[in-house]
Amino acid sequence: MPRPIAALPKAHLHLHFTGSMRHATLVELAARHRVHLPEALADDWPPQLSGADERGWFRFQRLYDIARSVIRTEADVRRLLSEVAADDRADGSGWLELQIDPSGYASRFGGLTPLLELVLDAAADAGRAAGVGIGIIVAANRTRHPLDARTLARLAAGYADRGVVGFGLSNDERRGTTAEFAPAFRIAARAGLRSVPHGGELVGPASVRACLSELHADRIGHGVAAARDPDLLRRLAADQVTLEVCPTSNVALGVAATTSDVPLRALIGAGIPVALGADDPLLFGPRLAAQYELARHSHGMTDAELADLARMSVRGSAAPPDVQKRLLADIDAWLAAPPG
Repeated sequence: MPRPIAALPKAHLHLHFTGSMRHATLVELAARHRVHLPEALADDWPPQLSGADERGWFRFQRLYDIARSVIRTEADVRRLLSEVAADDRADGSGWLELQIDPSGYASRFGGLTPLLELVLDAAADAGRAAGVGIGIIVAANRTRHPLDARTLARLAAGYADRGVVGFGLSNDERRGTTAEFAPAFRIAARAGLRSVPHGGELVGPASVRACLSELHADRIGHGVAAARDPDLLRRLAADQVTLEVCPTSNVALGVAATTSDVPLRALIGAGIPVALGADDPLLFGPRLAAQYELARHSHGMTDAELADLARMSVRGSAAPPDVQKRLLADIDAWLAAPPG
């Protein structure tokens, strides 16, 4: 019998704040705050999505914005973080890096700084209770002005020693010019934060290359389009840039036709570190352990190969050295234990 995936220690490097919410929590908070949920977020959940064109991405973003609107109080923030820490722990995660754009919440919480401080405090409490280390990634939005990104980078830099571990760039890759966000990433880099932009999801290999050349990415969210460019694969492998691959969301948004079409083996076979992520389980359904199950069943990965995936997630993380050492030892123990 195969070893249980949920017992495999791992790190979770690609999860968004709003998208980490439990569906039941969304429904309950919407009722409490009198937010109307469309059928796609209520009775027909999870929604049928596509990001292959502008219209499909707009629908995805509209549903995301509605979900974000139910987070209105400090108690809501603390509940979300408590539940996501517990869910990650149940999936075997010992370290989580949760990405948030504070701009989406600041108006309800007194500004960018109070919101970030609340998230950091709540994350620390939730992590201690669940036994999961949590680092926060502050992310800029491609659809906003690059000067907004600099503001967020300065904010993130101010908390580099208090729980913020990276600086990201998300939303529709077809919007904005990557090079225009480079000054924000330089601010973050000077503070010692990791560069973790999204790229190579909705557009081609050039998006990944821009993340490397313009933003000096340490990791790239998604990056699956790199599989179409042999030279880019060699560059990623040489620099050991971790790709945060999210199979369920790739299929849901039309990036891949099926989970078998996600180029997981091609990326790993090229020598590129890969960390599996759930992205936005609130909109896509499955959480972290399910991504490893897909690797097992859709790509035929053995327990030894799954253990290698878990090791890559840990080594690609910003977890402290002692946490990485413990998780890597626990992965070895998982693999050494008898199957079943």
